Amino acid sequence: MTPEVMLESPPENQTKNGDNFDRQVRHLEQDVLRMGALVENSFWLAHTSMFDRDLEAATKIKPQDKRIDQYYRQIELDCINLIAQQSPVARNLRLLSAMMHLVRDLERIGDYAENIGEIATKLFPYPIPSHMDRLQVMSNRCRAMLAMSLVALSDLDADVGLQIKVKDDAVDSDYETLYTLLSQQKNVQGSLEPTLLLVLAIHHLERMADHATNIGQRVGYIITGKRN
Repeated sequence: MTPEVMLESPPENQTKNGDNFDRQVRHLEQDVLRMGALVENSFWLAHTSMFDRDLEAATKIKPQDKRIDQYYRQIELDCINLIAQQSPVARNLRLLSAMMHLVRDLERIGDYAENIGEIATKLFPYPIPSHMDRLQVMSNRCRAMLAMSLVALSDLDADVGLQIKVKDDAVDSDYETLYTLLSQQKNVQGSLEPTLLLVLAIHHLERMADHATNIGQRVGYIITGKRN
């Protein structure tokens, strides 16, 4: 007669610890997505202030950026505490490590959005500068990249995350074209400030696209364990 095999249940406290860890990770993921939604909205406000000349939109960015910073600090601290206290397995460790880095990317995008809002405010007294249509195209590409990176993060979709790099090439091309156009302007009438502000704006947009690309690559790392 074959002896009955008894499967030993995991200790109750181990199960509870695992459940608690999973809850904390889910809460972290939700906080990261909430932070991402705020950053996306800040970018929209910056875009509106720049291209619709909406000064009221520009004034809403700074208070929102303070909330973004609060999320960033709290998420980073929560990740550190979870890593120190729970000794997570490889995939969860990758998740927490990537979160710590990608919230920094989100925080920087929020900062650049605030900077663009300030540029829009400084540009307001001047006539609409040349090449704003090209700048708007560049901004729309960057906003699409950010949205794509947040979808990749929400769905933990490595394929979508890694596709963002291709989109970044178009933004780099926009930057080079606009920089050439702005730097080679001749016979500029009046103040040079609008031109200098636009050069600064395209720099901010290019960096925002880089950070969106980073987020996509970090999602890929969470899933595959490979750095691209």
